[in-house]
Amino acid sequence: MELDELDRKAAELLDGYLVRKDLVRTFARQFPVPTYVVEFLLGRYCASTDPEEIEEGLEVVQRQLKSRTIKAGEEELFKARAREKGEIKIIDLIQARLDTKNDTYMASLPSLRLTDVRIPDDLVSEHERMLTGGFYAELTLEYDASIAQEQGGRPFGIRALREIQLSKRDVLDELAAARRHFTTEEWKAFLLRSTGIEPAGLTERQKDAMLLRMVPFVERNYNVVELGPRGTGKSHLFQQVSPYAHLISGGKATVAKMFVNNANGQRGLVCQYDVVCFDEVSGISFDNKDGVNIMKGYMESGEFSRGKESIRADGSIVLVGNFDVDVEHQQRIGHLFGPLPEEMRHDTAFMDRIHAFLPGWDVPKVSKELLTDHFGLVSDFLSECWSQLRSQSRVSQWQGRVFFGGALSGRDTNAVNKTASGLLKLLYPGDDLSPSDDDLEWAIHIAMEARRRVKEQQKRIGAAEFRNTHFSYTMGEDGVEKFVATPELQSDNSIGNDPLEPGQVWSISPGGQASNGQEEHPGVFRIEVNEGPGSGVKILNKPVPPAFRESIGYAEQNLYTRAGQLVGDKEPRHHEFTVQLRAFDAAKSGTKLGVAALIAMSSSLLKRSLRGGLIVVGEINLGGSIEPIHNPVTLVEIAVEKGATAILMPVTCRKLLFDLSDEMATKVDIQFYLDARDALLKSLGE
Repeated sequence: MELDELDRKAAELLDGYLVRKDLVRTFARQFPVPTYVVEFLLGRYCASTDPEEIEEGLEVVQRQLKSRTIKAGEEELFKARAREKGEIKIIDLIQARLDTKNDTYMASLPSLRLTDVRIPDDLVSEHERMLTGGFYAELTLEYDASIAQEQGGRPFGIRALREIQLSKRDVLDELAAARRHFTTEEWKAFLLRSTGIEPAGLTERQKDAMLLRMVPFVERNYNVVELGPRGTGKSHLFQQVSPYAHLISGGKATVAKMFVNNANGQRGLVCQYDVVCFDEVSGISFDNKDGVNIMKGYMESGEFSRGKESIRADGSIVLVGNFDVDVEHQQRIGHLFGPLPEEMRHDTAFMDRIHAFLPGWDVPKVSKELLTDHFGLVSDFLSECWSQLRSQSRVSQWQGRVFFGGALSGRDTNAVNKTASGLLKLLYPGDDLSPSDDDLEWAIHIAMEARRRVKEQQKRIGAAEFRNTHFSYTMGEDGVEKFVATPELQSDNSIGNDPLEPGQVWSISPGGQASNGQEEHPGVFRIEVNEGPGSGVKILNKPVPPAFRESIGYAEQNLYTRAGQLVGDKEPRHHEFTVQLRAFDAAKSGTKLGVAALIAMSSSLLKRSLRGGLIVVGEINLGGSIEPIHNPVTLVEIAVEKGATAILMPVTCRKLLFDLSDEMATKVDIQFYLDARDALLKSLGE
């Protein structure tokens, strides 16, 4: 392995907490234990960049794993060794239960297929997690021949155990101190390497989805769904990387195991683990018909009741499952919660408690190229840091810096706050560092998109209360309102319901005679305008279509002469406008788009977005008059075909629309304008 700059920086700052991830994979395939167990040993003996030290450490780890882990078929061999020597050291998952007949605790060791191992009460009290899902530990297993001779005797007993996890409490301070020396991009790459993923070659969306997977580890009571194709490593993070996570594979989930056993008061998985992940969620069902309601209550408040007693827990709930079809098809035939179990699939109240829907289709399939050979944090150190971050919140870091749009309900705001807080904790493990505006906006954008995906599905199920999904945010008091879309609902050549950025507008050219003498068909265009210091208008298209240059010239002059009516006290002559015309059909000349161009320039100056789903048509002349359109019926039909919800036309078109079919007239909201100011006000929706 060639050390790169990131490896060298990490080795210098986090010496003793690093492990080469390719070494982990070598052992993980050989021995029947999770990755974090292997990393615990590698971190103890191989946390070095010196090849000789690593070589020596590898021999020790190899020896320990070989002598202490039990492969299938070796159970009797290890039991015989325990009998001969009196005791042996093993690494195994330890679980315990109360044997009420004898009023003693009994441990079970799955690798040895032993279910009745004696264990002292004080060990059980000290390590309560063995009573729920259990945990991996280094165990001293003794064999007492005299007990073996008694009737019903239990000769095997646990004499000592050491949990496989770090016990140091100041790990977070060390991580936070190291973080100060990394850039944000380096730190994201280092986090991905620490979970075994090589970030080189991944797109930004792929990296973002993988970082979003980590949020449940650092955020209390965080509920997330990830649905996507098979083979993208959905359950790996929850099964292999952290001892604080528990994976429930498909099948029955009992209320007693998840929450509380009413018979003996034993607390369930959500009290014992930071993260409880339901794998293959489509196969999950509760033993109790109230199971889903108890889970809904817990996901809302972090509480559940046992009789009159209310119990608080902070375990995050993760639901992962597979799509058997692609996203576009799933959207056509239903909604994206389709793979959930029957009792959750159409329950909008259940969905409302989900803070984020992670787009599993954005995550690449796990392949050899995706796995890293570089240094990353020992999983055990990383998961301990993550666990300690759960008690913190980062929400105060954007109070007064970011303002959410009016479409977010109280639950939406809570969900976005939790996701963004989790992402910022991952990026800035020390709470003394304030995130940059770019990092803050990155976190807010991902959080809004992930929550909006939930709302879009609720809207599809038909609940009117979830109608407004146009999530937006503003950075700073004088910032521009930015709308957040979910890409799977957008199509580049159709007009979505989302407002575009300020300065952008959809339009349809009515066609006619192009400059080359050819007759041009009507076509859909998007005009994109940015304003900055300077003066004049600069068209970025090369070559500039002459018809479009003419329309832009008309729009520019009207903006100057009617500035007071259109943009108030802003002086357009003190701004330079850069304009780009994007064609979405065969038509390329952009003829007669003057009104849309004028509205785009005004919108960029006002820093206000136009209504979503709107198409503006019409031409304005130098004197400010609106020219008539000869084919308004065709333009309305094109608008409907492209997915527009509203079309704004000159009022002179009103009498020409009698040929429009009833069906077309009901599919789009046709509005009319008298002049440029009327068109702008109706475009802004006020």
